[in-house]
Amino acid sequence: MNKLLWSLQILAAVLYGSSGIMKVFLFDAVSGDVPSFGALPRGVWMGLGLVELVCTVGLILPAALRWRPSLTVAAAGVLAIESLVFVGVHAKYHEFMSIFMSLGLGLGMAFVVYGRSVLKPIASPRGA
Repeated sequence: MNKLLWSLQILAAVLYGSSGIMKVFLFDAVSGDVPSFGALPRGVWMGLGLVELVCTVGLILPAALRWRPSLTVAAAGVLAIESLVFVGVHAKYHEFMSIFMSLGLGLGMAFVVYGRSVLKPIASPRGA
């Protein structure tokens, strides 16, 4: 179970990290190709990108360092909620591949929340 959860965390970190970089640094270059980027103002997209970048770090570092591993659970929870909101945004614009991708990522992050909370929590070192 631990290997599966780590695999999901790493895969999600790569995908959400890429998405966050795109929203923060490449928005103007890609916004013309993505109709749903018109759903929210540019500043909101940039804010969401920053959240994704922070959560990308939160998916890996706290668990890897065994320092406040509850931050990994929180990061996965935030990304799960964000992904499920994006399902609605993509549905409005009939972006079916993006709907499935967001749904899959959201469910994967919900599983990480459950897995790291119940099935295989990351233990903090004694005294921490």
